[in-house]
Parts: sequence; C-alpha cells; structure tokens
Amino acid sequence: MQHSIFASMRSLKIMDGCKGTQVYAINPSSATGGGIGEKLLQQLHDHIKSHTLRTKSVRNLQPPNMTTPSEVFVSDGSLLPYGLPMTDLLEPKIEPSLVSVDFVETLAGVYRRTEDRHQFDRSEVYLEQCAVFRGLADPKLFRRSLRAARQHAVNVHAKVVLSAWLRYERREDELIGSSSMDCSGRNLECPRTTLVPGYDPELVFDSCACTRARAGNGDNDNDDAMAIVVDEQCSTSEEEEEDGDMSFCVGDDEIKCNRFNIASLSRPFKIMLYGGFIESTREKINFSRNCFSVEALRAAEVFSRRKRLSHLEPKVILELLSLANRFCCEEMKNACDAHLASLVCDIDDALLLVEYGLEETAYLLVAACLQVFLRELPGSMQSLSVVKIFCSPEGRDRLALAGHASFVLYYFLSQIAMEEEMRSNTTVMLLERLVECAKDGWEKQVAFHLLGVVMLERKEYKDAQYWFQAAVDAGHVYSLVGVARAKYKRGHTYSAYKLMNSLISDHKPVGWMYQERSLYCVGKEKLMDLMSATELDPTLSFPYKFRAVSFLEENKIGPAIAEINKIIGFKVSPDCLELRAWFLIAMEDYEGALRDVRAILTLDPNYMMFYGHMHGDQLVELLQPFVQQWSQADCWIQLYDRWSSVDDIGSLAVVHQMLAKDPGKSLLCFRQSLLLLRLNCPKSAMRSLRLARNHSTSDHERLVYEGWILYDTGYREEALAKAEESISIRRSFEAYFLKAYALADSNLDSESSKYVICLLEEALRCPLDGLRKGQALNNLGSVYVDCDKLDLAADCYMNALNIKHTRAHQGLARVYHLKNLRKAAYDEMTKLIEKARSNASAYEKRSEYCDRDMAKSDLSMASQLDPLRTYPYRYRAAVLMDDHKEAEAIEELSRAIDFKPDLQLLHLRAAFYDSMGDFVSAVRDCEAALCLDPIHNEILDLCNKAREHIREPK
Repeated sequence: MQHSIFASMRSLKIMDGCKGTQVYAINPSSATGGGIGEKLLQQLHDHIKSHTLRTKSVRNLQPPNMTTPSEVFVSDGSLLPYGLPMTDLLEPKIEPSLVSVDFVETLAGVYRRTEDRHQFDRSEVYLEQCAVFRGLADPKLFRRSLRAARQHAVNVHAKVVLSAWLRYERREDELIGSSSMDCSGRNLECPRTTLVPGYDPELVFDSCACTRARAGNGDNDNDDAMAIVVDEQCSTSEEEEEDGDMSFCVGDDEIKCNRFNIASLSRPFKIMLYGGFIESTREKINFSRNCFSVEALRAAEVFSRRKRLSHLEPKVILELLSLANRFCCEEMKNACDAHLASLVCDIDDALLLVEYGLEETAYLLVAACLQVFLRELPGSMQSLSVVKIFCSPEGRDRLALAGHASFVLYYFLSQIAMEEEMRSNTTVMLLERLVECAKDGWEKQVAFHLLGVVMLERKEYKDAQYWFQAAVDAGHVYSLVGVARAKYKRGHTYSAYKLMNSLISDHKPVGWMYQERSLYCVGKEKLMDLMSATELDPTLSFPYKFRAVSFLEENKIGPAIAEINKIIGFKVSPDCLELRAWFLIAMEDYEGALRDVRAILTLDPNYMMFYGHMHGDQLVELLQPFVQQWSQADCWIQLYDRWSSVDDIGSLAVVHQMLAKDPGKSLLCFRQSLLLLRLNCPKSAMRSLRLARNHSTSDHERLVYEGWILYDTGYREEALAKAEESISIRRSFEAYFLKAYALADSNLDSESSKYVICLLEEALRCPLDGLRKGQALNNLGSVYVDCDKLDLAADCYMNALNIKHTRAHQGLARVYHLKNLRKAAYDEMTKLIEKARSNASAYEKRSEYCDRDMAKSDLSMASQLDPLRTYPYRYRAAVLMDDHKEAEAIEELSRAIDFKPDLQLLHLRAAFYDSMGDFVSAVRDCEAALCLDPIHNEILDLCNKAREHIREPK
C-alpha cells in the first residue's frame, strides 16, 4: 500500500490528473527536436500506451517574458505524462495505531498499571504498551514490550500467539532454510515451552526445551525405547492378572473391565455403573451403538487402571479423545489432548488435526495447531481452511469454545493482514473478529479505529465514519481525525472543519490537529495551519509536501525542492523521495531523479510511482539511457566517494545499482542494511539483512548475518554466540566486528574494554575493504578514548581519515578536546561540516568546542537540519535554567517532548520539576521515562525521591 499522498489520485484518469489552473511555462530546451527530453518522453508515452492510458489535454499558456532557473517547464512535450503533483490531491495519512493527545500521560499511565499488577497479571498491560508503541518510529520499544508480554504470559494461548508474534517481527519466514518450529534456543519463542501453562520468572535465562531435548537426544532415544518395552510388558502382565468384573461389548468383541476403575474416570460413568441405571446390574454392557471401536475401549480400560496412555496409534487416541469428551473424562481427555498436541510438527499435521481439536474442544491440540499456523504466517493464510477458521464468525465461535479466541490473537492477525493488503476482505473480517473480542478501554479504541482506517482506504466512507465515531466514543480522541476525513469525503467539508476546530479548542493543540484542519480550509488560513503543524511537530511530512507542491504550482521549482529537502534531511520516506524525483524529472535532472528512485526501491522494492501507475523498476529502465553508465568498478569508486562525503541516499542508490548487476552479493546487501540503519529505516534495514543472510555462500558468513539480525532485534547474547560460532569456523573481519560491537553495547569495565580492543585489532588483521576498515578504526579509536589512551585513539582516527572515513573527524575532535586543544577540536568539526552532506550531528558536536553564543548558533542550525536531535533542546533548557528562567526551560523541553518523548528529555524535565518543587509533574515524567526504560536507575531514584516528597505531610 502506498502513502496517501497519491491515494486519491490513483482512481483518476490521466486527463484529470493533469488538469489545473496553474500557468506553466514552456521549456525551450524541450521544444527543440531530438533532445534527451523528447527521447524520454517517447519512452514514457510508449509505456503509457501499453497500459491503455491516454493523456487527453494539458493546458498550455504563453510563458512569462523572463524565466529563472527555479521555474518549472512543462508543455505538451512534457516529460511527465501523468501530470505534476497537485495540492488538491495531497492528503496526510491517518495513523493505523493509537495516538494520544497527551502522550506523556499515556506512557505514565501504562507504567503505573504495570507496577500495580502482580507478575502473573502483567501480560495484558504489556500488550497495551505494545499498542502504544506501535505508532512510534523505533521498533525496539515495541519488540521489548512484546517480549515482556510473552515473558509474563500465563496461559498457553497467550504464549502461543506472543511467541509467534516475536518470531514474525524478525520475518523468519523469509530466511531460507529456517523451520517455523525452530526457536534456535530462544526460550521465549520455543514451541515446546509455549504449550506448558504457568508463569516462569526464569524463562528468559533458562535454556529452552528444544535445546535440552537435543542435548540429551541419544539418552532420550534409549530411554524411550526402554519405556516402550516396559509399557508393553506391564500392559501384557496387567491384562493377564486383571480379570475384571464387567465387560464392554462391541459386536462380537468383549473388553474386560474393572467396574470401579471405569467409574473413577468420570461422574457420568459412575452414575451409569453405580446409579439407578440398568447397566449398574449388568456384567456385560453393549457399547456397539456408541460408535467406538474395540481398540478405543481397550485403551480406555488400560487408562482406567494406569492413568496414563500406552503407545497407541494416533487414530486410536483421537477416538479415545472423543470418548473422553462424550463421557466427561477430564483426566483422560487431558492426556489425549497433550499426546495429540505433541504430534503436531508441521502445517500438514496442523491442518489434519485442527478440526478434531475444535470438534472435541481439545485446548492443547488446538493450541499446537494454531502455533503452526501462526508461525507460518503470512504464508499459512493462503490455505482456505486456515482463513475459514480465523476469519469467519463460525470459526471464531469454534475457537472460543476451545479457549482460543482472544483479542491478542486477532490483533496479531489483523496487523499482518493490514501489512499484506489493507483493503482486502480478509483484513476486514479479521478486524470484525477483533472488535468482537475487544474489551472496554484501549482494546475497543484500537479495534474500532483500525476498522475505520481500513474502511476509509476501501472508500467505504459511511462505514469508516461509523467506526471512527465508535472509537471516539470509546475514548480515542485521535479518531476524530477519521470522522472528519470521512465527512470530508462524503462532501461535508464545513462539518469536518467545525469538528477539527472544536478539537483544537477543547484540547492542548498538537501538530496533527492543525494538519488535519488545514485540509478543510483554503488560502492563508490553510498555510497558517500547516505552519502551526510544523512548529508543533516538525516530523509531520504532509506540510512540507504541500508547501513544496505549492511552490511548484507557482513555477518555483528551486524552493519546492528546498522545501521537500528539509524533511528528507532528517526523515527519509518513499513518498517524499518520490515527490523530489518528480520535481527533478520536471527540471530534467535525470541523474538526481534516478538516484531518488533507486533509494525508493531500496526502502520499498514494490513501490509504484506516478499515482500508482508505474513500478519504480520501470522508471529506472526509462531513465537509465539518459545518465552516465557505470561499470561495477566505477560503482565501487562512486560508493567510496559518497560514503566518504556522508551522502547516505547517494550511497543507497549506488548499492542498488550494484545489486541490479549482481543480485546475489551478500556483502552489498549487508552494506545496504548499514546505510538504512544510518537513515533510521530499521524495517528496510532488516529486510536487507535477511537478503544478505539468504545470499551468503558460506556458513561463517551466514552466521554473522544471523548474528546481526538477532542483535538488531534485541537478542544480544544470542548474537554473540553466532559471532563466536562463525569465528570457530573461520576468522573474518565481520565476525570479530560483530562480537566487539555487541560487547561494547554495555557498560564496559577496564578488562572488557581491553578485550574489545583485542577483538577490533584482530578484525583489522583480517582481509577487508577500505569502507569497513575506516569504520573499525573509528570504533577502535572510541574504545581507546574510553580507556584514556588518547594518543592511540588519535592514531586510529588519523588512519581512518587517511582512507577517507570522514566521520573520524568527530572522534579526532574529541581527542583534541580531552587534550585541552579546544580550537583544534572546533576546526576538526568544521572540516566534517564542510565535507558531509548530512551534517546536523556535526553542528551539534561542534557546539561543545566553542563559546556559548557560537554554541547557540550551531545548535540552532542542528535543530533546523534535524529537529529529532535532542541535545540542542537539552542544552538550551540547561542554559535557561542556569539563568533562573525555569518556565522557559520547561517550555523548551516540552516543545521537543510533544513530538518526541525522548528518555533524556523526560529525565531532564523531571529533574527540573523536582528542583522547582513540582513533585507531581516530576513523578509523571519519571513514570513516562520508565515506560521507555524500566531499569534506568537514576530515573528510578528520582521517581522514588519525588514520591516521598508527595507523601510527606504538608
């Protein structure tokens, strides 16, 4: 699904997309025959014809007498047959997650509920925490909460769902050769552990059941063989010794039984054999009409004596389960249930046995089958049987009878369905089941809101308005945005405007409120609302896109590109890159456009350009003939230059071009993931890591990439184990670097630091290229600084700079600063600012090496380039606090917290509140910060101290 910038365009005809009242100038270079523009135009037109699309008319008026380089040139010989983007067709997307008006209070409330609950009852609160974190850019917070929910889960059903969800977050289904039932030693995801009920506080630290089973596999095989022999001997001897005082007859067969033993199986049997029924006086009871086989009754007789199952065929166990269910033999039913659950190993087993489990309401058997279905997602949803079980009301009712219909199940399923195809009927049905399972409070809020989002995407505006309103009634204020949007789509623009106006009046203003209201007004009022939205929340992309397209409509392409560059500089997304590529094609900068399209395809390989009409790969093919062609060797040179100049988007484009020529190069996929992490695109980075792992040509290489996948998803110890296993096979730079990086991600003592230094030095002795060598030298220098070995650190940074690792300027500046060479440190950071394309962090760091006025200037520039950097806000607030301007200091921090509730910002504001005597606010900020990091000792101490002040008698 593409971003909503073009969502409403795709259903329009091309003629409608090109209509507009804007006066466009004619590009003189395009008017001449045989130019590059005409050649590209011809290819684009050929593409359109193949899709039976036609451009019927484009308005052309005479150009103004004078033109400037910033003007847009569009004519009937246009390079953009799908027309230019238009402000009338731009819309911000509605977030498919919980969005709070006061996010800090929401975080604090969730933390309080977590602390108030007993360990056995925290799983649901951690799930709520997942829902709160779902809309944030950092997936690590969501995954941490998901792990906590799994760790505190008590019942088997919740364990099964949450374990599968944890696995899905890593997209293990995309790893070639991986089994859905393999947990790789991670206890929280172990398919055996999930089927054991109860809370285990040591769950995270213990080895999983699969690992223990493999470790003692040989002994277990012998023990099992001995057990079979003993069972058979005991069974034979007991049958010979036991005469019985009654018999069950099936046809001509007679099964001798002990009346007391059979009666002990259940109350119905006891009443039948010892009550007022005729069977209580008979020695032979005819069981032929009950449709149970001789083998099933014989198994029941053995169970009545031994209270455990003998080694029986699965079909006999299934029949015994049915018998136990009919006669309420709970102990025998549980034994059959557990045995059948242990037989479910793959999707075929699950499809075969799930119907039996649902029919007999066998809790563990259904759990085992569900586990396979969930761990095989999204592929298992290709089965009609699975879809029927999950999606239909009847399927939900059957799952409920078996104890397996829950909010967490359908929340997980609906999230996957929305990622796969938001508009599908399957998504709608799953969300309807989610609504049926939701309890009052946040569950109903998220269920109603998600259904509203999907209905809006499906253009079912009346239903969308209904569900959004239901979410509002349940307490989710943000869903008023959905209500307003649905009204707007139904033609009630003024009603939508009044609704958003009322929302702004009734609550503390938030950026998204002004952004939404801007849709329903025009002219200066619209621009003022968009400006307010950006001031309150500079991370919202819609205002930048609208202003950029507005510039375009005024024939000011230079300011248009400058405007969209503002957000691309700190928040890279496919829709913003597409808009810039669109502008660049309009001004015939094909090289820049191709760079952006390649970057888009790296972020989203299936992205559709131009209102969703053209796949990005096709646009690459059309643009390629008009840019300089590079060999693979040229690409390496270009990558080196862009990497050195900290041009991450340019580097991504080069790597994409190299992978097009050599798609199986795992090293390039890995480089791609590193760049994506720099650009704060974790999901795309994880996809590239998976590709690197799948394309690896050796075991030691595969282990390294698996280690990085584990590290990036929060499994540090497991990542270290992968690195060590890789080193044991073959010494390599990447294995040593992974191990050193993972070890350094903790508070290192002197001995640990020495070990990390040894690992990095060992890594540098292995074969490697200049790009990775520079990074390793930079990291080694950082560890040397931490160990107070400044001369060695300086040598590392100088060596890194000699091979054009530009970021080493920052490390060298730090060394100069620690040597009290402040001017040299400042000059070093100035060099980085001059060389780096992305230099917000350089301005931020340089501010530490100059006087207060110059620092303020640098930090102002850092905030302008990247509003998400928190240090400038903290510095300015600290300066204000030093000047005894407490209110202004709080306001400075609050401005940033409103759009980025960062741990350090919350901690600092809590400390300020505490120093001002506002202990209630201090506790609230501490609780919100502890929701982000529950084990932060300083914040815990501050919180406890503030609470004590509150409890003191006034």
